Amino acid sequence: MTAKPVAFFEVLSPEADRARQFYADLFGWQMSMDPTMEGYALVDTGAGEDAVAGGIGPSEGPEDAGVKIYVKVDDLDDQLSQARELGAPVVLEPMELPGGFGTIAVVLDPDGNPLGLWK
Repeated sequence: MTAKPVAFFEVLSPEADRARQFYADLFGWQMSMDPTMEGYALVDTGAGEDAVAGGIGPSEGPEDAGVKIYVKVDDLDDQLSQARELGAPVVLEPMELPGGFGTIAVVLDPDGNPLGLWK
């Protein structure tokens, strides 16, 4: 199996403005609001072209607040099937991202941590 890279991180918060300010102040990250996703900002960590991209936005409820990584996969359906075989519940079925940025799904790891899959 070919190793899959971390491609994106996400911070969801019930107080997204506060979260964005915290990360900007702590790390000097720059934020730009995404007009296609209400209240969501894309993050520039300043690490250059090969840096892992990120976003900070509002959570839709306590169950989705927190930090999540997204791993880039070649075949989302196959990866979801493998995750299910390993006992991972799927908490977000495949969903197209606005602006043609691909498709994501979210599973829970054995400890209940959300893990995003992105194609």
